[in-house]
Amino acid sequence: MPYRKIILADNEIYHVVNRSVAQVPIFEGVRDYQRALEVIDFYRHVKPFLSFSHYKRLPKEEKERFYENLKKKKHLVEILTFCLMPNHFHFLLRQNKDGGISTFMRTLQNSYARYFNTKNKRVGALFQSMFKAVRIETDEQLIHVSRYIHLNPVSAYLIEINDLEDYPWSSFPAYLEKSKKLFINPNSILSHFKSKNAYKKFVSDQADYQRKLQMIKNFNLALEE
Repeated sequence: MPYRKIILADNEIYHVVNRSVAQVPIFEGVRDYQRALEVIDFYRHVKPFLSFSHYKRLPKEEKERFYENLKKKKHLVEILTFCLMPNHFHFLLRQNKDGGISTFMRTLQNSYARYFNTKNKRVGALFQSMFKAVRIETDEQLIHVSRYIHLNPVSAYLIEINDLEDYPWSSFPAYLEKSKKLFINPNSILSHFKSKNAYKKFVSDQADYQRKLQMIKNFNLALEE
């Protein structure tokens, strides 16, 4: 079993990333992305009494009652920023409870993998065995990592920078109040800016540079193969 060198401590913030095995696509359409968002929201809570798949099968009224009670439970993690990409995802997470990040990631990945494998009549692992986590040590690092995460769809040429605020599979639209993502808390990052537009400019101004860095990274990886 892989051993994690970094300690995941309570009340600390981490940049958390994981990828699919062999970089196969894990989000193949709107249905997959929406499922992932629902699973993220569900498993950020401490010990739901039901699995997500069981919850989804409940009658409508019972499901609504269960979710209302779930929202009253404490959170394993506070989600500051996220971005879902075709074969990987990024989070900025603050750990609220001992083992919170590991539990959240395990239940999220297991639940989504079961859904994906069932839908595609697939067997075997979907995600790499251990997610990567880097502790955020300064406020400057925090805001720059949030920008890096939000620019991922632009860096990968999925969209252009002018479309970023409408990319539905990240927290960026919610930062600008273009959509509501009930499971994120952007205040830790937005508090460093005079306005939401100032944060938008902070992100947008780096788009071209981050694309160039990504091209260099991809070129170097190709040389190593």
